[in-house]
Amino acid sequence: MASEYAVEIKDVSKMFKLYHENVRSLKEKVLFFNKRGYEEFWALQDIDIQVKPGETLGIIGANGSGKSTLLKLMTRILYPTTGQVITNGTIAALLELGAGFQPDLTGRENVYLNASILGFSKKEVDKRFDEIVAFAEMERFIDNHVRNYSSGMYIRLGFAVAINVDPDLLIIDEVLAVGDEAFQRKCLDRIGEIQDTGKTIVFVTHNVEVTREICSRVVMIDQGRIVKEGQPREVVNYYHQFMESEEEGRERGNRRIEVTGVLLLNDQDKVVKDFHTGDNMRIRVAYRANEPVEDPVFGFSIDDYRGYTAYGTNTRLKGLNLGTVSGEGYVDFDLKALPMLDGRYLVSVAIHSRDEQTEYHWLEKLFPFDMHSDITEDVGLLYIPSDVTVHPAPEGADGP
Repeated sequence: MASEYAVEIKDVSKMFKLYHENVRSLKEKVLFFNKRGYEEFWALQDIDIQVKPGETLGIIGANGSGKSTLLKLMTRILYPTTGQVITNGTIAALLELGAGFQPDLTGRENVYLNASILGFSKKEVDKRFDEIVAFAEMERFIDNHVRNYSSGMYIRLGFAVAINVDPDLLIIDEVLAVGDEAFQRKCLDRIGEIQDTGKTIVFVTHNVEVTREICSRVVMIDQGRIVKEGQPREVVNYYHQFMESEEEGRERGNRRIEVTGVLLLNDQDKVVKDFHTGDNMRIRVAYRANEPVEDPVFGFSIDDYRGYTAYGTNTRLKGLNLGTVSGEGYVDFDLKALPMLDGRYLVSVAIHSRDEQTEYHWLEKLFPFDMHSDITEDVGLLYIPSDVTVHPAPEGADGP
C-alpha cells in the first residue's frame, strides 16, 4: 500500500562522536586505538515530520541548528542513529555548492554524471539537456572543464540539473543564498512552476522571509529539536522574536551628535514592534549634541528583508533647517497609513551634515518591526487600494 506521505521522519535522532585524540605517533595510534576519548554530540533529537505529496516545506533555524543534517538524512547521505526516514519517489537534491561535480570533466559530462547519480538515464537527460544548459545560461561554457568555473557557474549548473530532471521530491539547501538577484528570482519562478505540477519540495534557507512567499508549511529547528511548526507567517514571526538578540546591523560616525535612542510608536504613543497595514507610525529619534553643530540633518529609512529601501526621508528633504543644535532633544517622523503587507522591516537612522560629507551617527538596520495584514487576496509588498470594473463589448462589436 502506497504511503500517503512523500517524506516521513519518525522519531529521528542523529549522534556524532567528537573524538579527542592526543596521540602523536603511529605507534601510539595502534596501542591506544580502543582508548581514544570522545563525546557524543546529538545534532538532531526526536524529530517527527511528515511531508505530503505536493507540499513545499521550509526548514529554518540558526547556524548549527541541524537543518542540513536533516536534509542529508532525507537523501541517505547520512543515516539516523535512532528512528526512521522514509521517502517515496525519485529524489533530486542540491545540498552543497558543486557537490558531485568532477573538476576534470567538462560541464556537459558533469550534467550526465549528476543526472545519473540522481537515477536518470542518458536517454532521459538527452531530452532535457538543452533546457538544463539554457536555464543555467551556460551555452558558451558547457564544454569547458568544470575546474575553470566560478562559484556562480557551479551553482547555476547544479541547480539546473536538479530541477530539470523532473524528480518527485526536490531537496534544496541554501541555493537561493548564492547567485545574483536575477538568478535568485529565476530560481523562485522555476520553483513556482514545479509546485504547479504537484511536486514535493523541501528546502533549507537563511532567508526566512522567502518561506512566506513559496512555502505551505515551515519548521523551525534549534539545537537539534523542533521548536515551532506551522503556517509560514506564524513560524517566521516566532523566529524573528527568537533571534531578536542576533539582529545584524552597523553603527558608525564621529558622534559629535549621537543617537541616544530610537522608538517606534503607535497612535497611542506606545512603543510597539508590530504594525498592521494602514496603521500610523511615529519614529522618534532621541539625540545628544556633544558640541554645538550647525544645521545637522536627521533622517531614516525602512528596508525590507532583501535590503530594498521601502521608504526614507530626512529633514533636508522636508525643507527644514535646524540651525545650531546643542544639548539633548528628539525628532519625530510621522508616517501615515503604512502600506506594507506582511513581512519584517528594518529601520535605519542617521544624523549627518547637510552636504552629506560628515556622518555624525549612523545606525543601520538596527530597529526591526513586523507588518501584519488581514489582506490575503492581494500579493506583493504594498497594499494599494484598487477597484476593477469590467466593461463587456457591445453585441456585434469586434473590440474595444
